[in-house]
Amino acid sequence: MNSRSEQSPFLGADSTAQAVVTTVSAELARAGIPTSVGDAEIIVAHALGLLRSDVQSGGADLTVLSTKQLATVADFVERRKNREPLQHLTGKSLFRQLELAVGPGVFVPRRETEFVTQLAIDALRASNSAAPIAVDLGTGAGAIALSIATEVPGVTVYGVEISPEAFEWTRRNFETIAPLNAHAVLGGIDVLPELDGTVDVVVGNLPFMPDGVESVTPEVRLFDPQVALFGGGSDGLDLLRAESPRALRLLRPDGTLAIEHGVSQSVLVAELLTRDGWRSVTSHRDPRGRDRVTTARR
Repeated sequence: MNSRSEQSPFLGADSTAQAVVTTVSAELARAGIPTSVGDAEIIVAHALGLLRSDVQSGGADLTVLSTKQLATVADFVERRKNREPLQHLTGKSLFRQLELAVGPGVFVPRRETEFVTQLAIDALRASNSAAPIAVDLGTGAGAIALSIATEVPGVTVYGVEISPEAFEWTRRNFETIAPLNAHAVLGGIDVLPELDGTVDVVVGNLPFMPDGVESVTPEVRLFDPQVALFGGGSDGLDLLRAESPRALRLLRPDGTLAIEHGVSQSVLVAELLTRDGWRSVTSHRDPRGRDRVTTARR
């Protein structure tokens, strides 16, 4: 064991899961981690090979962690105190019904992206197509695409990712979750010309941060790939300006576009899409009341 682990406060007399969760939570709180309790539960559960719910329920309270497990906890706590994302520590991110592999080079899926995913799923279920097609632009770890593929019967989904580093995670998740109706595609806006005029839904959580803006969240600023954050231009919407005409070509008549964006960008996004000829441009408030998604029809 390394010296850092030997000096760890987790190697005290009480190494039960309950005591370790309490100690970890206090350590993370002192480091300014706002999610210290939840993070502590996840870290201890991961070290034990359990689910967070097993720790939350109290069912594992009296389980004694081994020296090796305590060393894992100590390592994770130090890394988390340096604001490394919890998902990088465990190597996984939970999204809707999925467990996705994530790590350096790919944007960690956020819970708020479940909202645009649901709108895309609703549009596909309402489609009159017997075998609907969806394209997820900037799929990253595959959260939106694979959720659609596993939740919408009869759909065929293409997850498009431009970053080779992120695409390694895309490929891994598509292979692991392995629905036959989901296809990972490496490329930019001109991919899949054979689908022009046939797609029912184009969906995406495109980068939308303006140039020169720095995220206030250290986890994002220090660990998320820059290509997944900045959308280009002073308003962050240059990428959407390029993707909008491409989405129009992909969609069949009356097909749906669903785009996640910054909470202050809904008016700009609506103006951009209206100028491009989209109709039924609509802003949607997420469950927290924020203008998070805009939909439009071809």
